[in-house]
Amino acid sequence: MQYLFDENGRRYLDAFGGIATVCCGHCHPDVVDSIVNQIKRIQHSTVLYLNHAIADFAEALASKMPGNLKVVFFTNSGTEANELAIMMARLYTGCNDIISLRNAYHGNAAGTMGATAQSNWKFNVVQTGVHHALNPDPYRGVFGADGEMYAKDVQDLIDFGTSGHVAGFLSESIQGVGGIIELAPGYLPAVYKSIKKAGGLCIADEVQAGFARTGSHFWGFEAHGVVPDIVTMAKGIGNGIPLGAVVTTPEIAEVLTRRNYFNTFGGNPVCTAAGHAVLKVIQKDKLQNNAHVVGSYLKERLTALKDKYGIIGDVRGRGFLLGVEFVTDRQLKTPAKAETLYIMDKMKEMGVLVGKGGFYGNVFRITPPLCFTKEDADYLVDVMDYSLSKM
Repeated sequence: MQYLFDENGRRYLDAFGGIATVCCGHCHPDVVDSIVNQIKRIQHSTVLYLNHAIADFAEALASKMPGNLKVVFFTNSGTEANELAIMMARLYTGCNDIISLRNAYHGNAAGTMGATAQSNWKFNVVQTGVHHALNPDPYRGVFGADGEMYAKDVQDLIDFGTSGHVAGFLSESIQGVGGIIELAPGYLPAVYKSIKKAGGLCIADEVQAGFARTGSHFWGFEAHGVVPDIVTMAKGIGNGIPLGAVVTTPEIAEVLTRRNYFNTFGGNPVCTAAGHAVLKVIQKDKLQNNAHVVGSYLKERLTALKDKYGIIGDVRGRGFLLGVEFVTDRQLKTPAKAETLYIMDKMKEMGVLVGKGGFYGNVFRITPPLCFTKEDADYLVDVMDYSLSKM
């Protein structure tokens, strides 16, 4: 569930969840049983042959989506899902220009690396057709938490960097790899309006924020009051099984009939059986409510630590998608890189695993399985408190 064991049998509390991937818990019996039962039946058939495991999951997944988002394409990863979404937006609009955010991470293939906007993750290969807008970062951004001011930069990019028409806008609702950055309030509705006016499609990357992780909503974009044209997902979708998906409208999906589109392993029956089990477990175990209640409690306790230690510059996020940013100077917001590693290692010694991220590598990414309890939250914060006191 929320625990991992090393080769000597020592137990660790997992507050990283395999990079926001293990949502139901490690080895959740319902998910394991669905995988085992399916693999005994048929392991691989491809979508050339209709299989109820694939169809049933697609139907269940579409039922969780708003509006007319009813067509599901399965992939093996978030990178693949975002690649497909970008291609569909370009085909549907007849435009090439994609706008994404600075500090974003969307994958590591040709198109997605172009949309990713951190030099740490970009290899020196040709990446074209992407414009990177100012990041609406309430902590480090130039306009603080004024979402509409940041949104003007997207309109400027459309007016001065494109023909006036774009293929689409791609963004996470909370940046994961970028350091758990919540987009400034009012940003997404304003940007979606500009993109629609320029004939583009709005793509929501829910790879990390989706599947009830934020607690308040099943999908991260819902907290912003917007409905995207395309939604991409992976990670939590399969609790660790290689699985991703693109969900869109029938009208947009139709572009893939212009040529042959095929993915050998996308929609594999074993993976989709696991995905369907995940949806059922989230509902049965009331994991969205747990993410909201325990996640809010954990955030409160982390915020109390911020009042105690000057090295904590910011505590942010929602549900079980939380970030703690460490700085050596609160005024200058100087990244505390070495200190972040020290605290992380100290916590590991005491049996707690957390992730780190952000461009400077100075942000704890706290993304545990959604079954994390209040007692687990207390233990995590107590261990962090002790580690900070030994600095």
